[in-house]
Amino acid sequence: MEYYSNISSGNEETEAPDQPEVGQRPVLPAMEALQQLGQTSMPGSESNIFCMTIIGQIEGHLILPPQNKTTKYEHIIPQLVAAEQNPRIEGLMILLNTVGGDVEAGLAIAEMIASMSKPTVTIVIGGGHSIGVPIAVSSTYSYIAESATMTIHPIRMSGLVIGVPQTFEYMEKMQERVVRFVVSHSRITEERFKELMFKTGELNRDIGTAVGGIDAVKYGLMDAVGGIGEALKQLNTIIETRRQQNVMTGTPQQPPYAPFSPNATGTPTGTLSSEHSKELPQ
Repeated sequence: MEYYSNISSGNEETEAPDQPEVGQRPVLPAMEALQQLGQTSMPGSESNIFCMTIIGQIEGHLILPPQNKTTKYEHIIPQLVAAEQNPRIEGLMILLNTVGGDVEAGLAIAEMIASMSKPTVTIVIGGGHSIGVPIAVSSTYSYIAESATMTIHPIRMSGLVIGVPQTFEYMEKMQERVVRFVVSHSRITEERFKELMFKTGELNRDIGTAVGGIDAVKYGLMDAVGGIGEALKQLNTIIETRRQQNVMTGTPQQPPYAPFSPNATGTPTGTLSSEHSKELPQ
């Protein structure tokens, strides 16, 4: 066993830290991100496109059983904020294969994607069911695989339900929030969307409709049928178009944020605009 001297404690000897065995690869930060968040890279990567996956059931304010495959909204929201702030990231691609989940958590994710200033493209692979529908239509451009499906159904509630008119009014208002968001971010009409939502006989022991890839485009819910290749091509096209528009209008590219921390003399190290520099004491 090898030892090294601890300089700070005199002549005491401390055991050296464990080193990976010969031929064994150390655990990299990317592997930790893959294990914890299901991401191969974080928004700080060299690529100008950040890929995000939303899989399984969208977990909201309640923790789901451990055997459920879940996507936690408290993991997704900070990544969206980081991607929006990172000047190297010029576009986002969101892959969806979800059965739905918490309504408010899904709407929160959808609203954040829709409010981003950078171009976004969503792809539904496998399924984008229930509250996954608003997330799928929240992007700049949306794709769906030909074999994928999207289940549209009314808002459902599990657990204790108080049978008073206020409970049903609350559910109806929440359902209207979903309908308004989907209609405003896609080409489907409100009448057609509600027709699919309340259709009987389509789903076994339930109300709603399972829409396939081609039908989702025909109804105006999604923009096109395609996969990863088409989505990346479309996203790069949007990014290049925005670059040309910035050049024509003379809009400079967003630089990295300058750190604003005082030095030893108390003078800010970051560069301020003339408008804000007047507010500093002379």
